[in-house]
Amino acid sequence: MRSKAHRPRRSCLAVPGSNTRFLEKAQGLPADQVFLDLEDAVSPLAKESARKNIVHALNTGDWGTKIRAVRVNDWTTRWTYRDVIEVVEGAGQELDCVMLPKVQSADQVVALDLLLTQIETTMGYEVGRIGIEAQIENPRGLINVDAIAASSPRVETIIFGPADFMASINMRSLVVGEQPPGYDVGDAYHYTLMRILTAARAHDKQAIDGPYVQVRDLEGYRRVAGRSAALGFDGKWVLHPDQIEAANQIFAPAQSDYDHAENILDAYAYYTSETGGAKGAVMLGDEMIDEASRKMAHVIAGKGRAAGMTRQDVWRAPLSRQSQEN
Repeated sequence: MRSKAHRPRRSCLAVPGSNTRFLEKAQGLPADQVFLDLEDAVSPLAKESARKNIVHALNTGDWGTKIRAVRVNDWTTRWTYRDVIEVVEGAGQELDCVMLPKVQSADQVVALDLLLTQIETTMGYEVGRIGIEAQIENPRGLINVDAIAASSPRVETIIFGPADFMASINMRSLVVGEQPPGYDVGDAYHYTLMRILTAARAHDKQAIDGPYVQVRDLEGYRRVAGRSAALGFDGKWVLHPDQIEAANQIFAPAQSDYDHAENILDAYAYYTSETGGAKGAVMLGDEMIDEASRKMAHVIAGKGRAAGMTRQDVWRAPLSRQSQEN
């Protein structure tokens, strides 16, 4: 299993658990993560059969290196505990994470953690291996997001759920993720996104932006995804295969930025070493780099490595005087 800290989630593909054709098709799509949905994308009458579909798909499908998650129903419904028990007992060894929607308090994450631990212990699974993804979809969840992010070592991501959030605050819009009519200056979601991002980073978690439902409007998807990517989010939901390529591109660094970040890391490591003169701040071309530069470069390089990028421009340490003489 890949290190949880470095698992890429640029594109997180939503797949209804009630649609067996979609479950099969999703296996061959180039999304970093798939989450098989038991919540909003599945009608109440289809939830029980959707559990069985998901267990079968996880056990028999070829998912490659994708992160495999299942979104269960939230704790205020009557389905949650059966969702978790049936899916984890039936396919826990093929499952990376359980996504919990509409999280309002840390206690709700703790409850899921305890249930997962009991199932893992009973089934003989590695205790603690299955992660939790917490979805923030209402004001109470946003107010408690710090405690939610810190509630369990299983928590891997904090996710913004824009549709339910918009409804919960009475936002005057029917277009999920877009600016509400009349809000013509700034970004109506900036505070919410930054609040989630800050809580996630404070507790070393990933931050994921939610869906853009106008699936044929790739220009709109790129615009909205570009805003959260610029803030530092790790990825965004995709509802349609056409959105996957855009997400994978937007949430990975540009090639030139990735090369530059790797070069900063190499140059700084060299110049701070004894061989390089044990310097603290040096020039790399026309740019001064120091420890703060290294930290920033580490972020960009990490995103590029997680995306499988390859360097095209490699910095070379200068030859020593002795090497030049020889």
